[in-house]
Amino acid sequence: MKLSELAARLDCVLKGDGNSEITSVVGIEDADAGHLTFVSNPKYAGKAKTTKASAVIVSPDFPEIPAATLRHANPYLTFARAIEIFYDAPRQAHGIDPSARIAATAKIGEGASIGPFVVIEDDVQIGKNCTIYPFVHIYRGARIGDNFKAYAHVSVREFCSIGSNVILQDGAKVGADGYGYAKKDDGSYYKIVQSGIVVLEDDVEVGANATIDRATIGETRIRRGAKIDNLVQVGHASEVGENTLLCAQVGLGGSSKIGRDVVLTGQVGVAGHLEIGDRVVATAQTGIPNSVEPDKVISGYPAIDNRLWLKSSAVFKRLPELLKRLEALEKLR
Repeated sequence: MKLSELAARLDCVLKGDGNSEITSVVGIEDADAGHLTFVSNPKYAGKAKTTKASAVIVSPDFPEIPAATLRHANPYLTFARAIEIFYDAPRQAHGIDPSARIAATAKIGEGASIGPFVVIEDDVQIGKNCTIYPFVHIYRGARIGDNFKAYAHVSVREFCSIGSNVILQDGAKVGADGYGYAKKDDGSYYKIVQSGIVVLEDDVEVGANATIDRATIGETRIRRGAKIDNLVQVGHASEVGENTLLCAQVGLGGSSKIGRDVVLTGQVGVAGHLEIGDRVVATAQTGIPNSVEPDKVISGYPAIDNRLWLKSSAVFKRLPELLKRLEALEKLR
């Protein structure tokens, strides 16, 4: 595709030779002639001056460089759209594979693509244009909207509700039993029936092998546009707000309430029965034992303000030295 045509499709301002042929999108360190790359992180700005790429997606105020540039206010989003132009993802054939077992009472909308060994139980309802890959199991009474995509080995448990444009990556488990037990007089544990459901609203994506537990009573709810990464655990009766990001290996204790536009980065742990306000950011491996007010950036365990944590962590490596100095002063007393 000519660079001038690509610029028009991406709504970018082109600076440079529009006749260059672009064949693919490649990271800036590996790009060569015929490739399109991008810079959205300032630490890669220097590499743009020496890249062999034919063109670079940059912000409008980015300095001139030898390569042609496609300028847009949101370079990273433009990069994402460019990938879609050049990458033709494999698609499952339309229709229902003969090996799929679909209950007579299930209702599936038009345009379905259902792969081998899928099981869809009684009273399930799925909207139009679903794509369901092999070995997916959708239990009795589930309700699912349009444009649903479920990759291999996904399970959606009984009576759970899923909106439209939802993606479940391989092995995601929606509606498994919450972790609920009552201790008996003899010290053993009695399993509490998990009678609630999980609700995924529109435009939610759940990563590979993530688990979202059903509530004991009531519901666990993931609100519109939330994105859940691989290996995340959402405890029963929790609520995750709109457009919130739960990154890899985040764990939410039961009945935790997460606000909208929150970012919990890798391996953040959240104790149950607390509330995290809107737009909170928790850095990697933060442990959150108490509720957090909106618009905070927090780190460490127990979680504290990120700036205070940075100052404190800078002191940690000096503690042996400071201890020696303290002991020396005590000997002079």
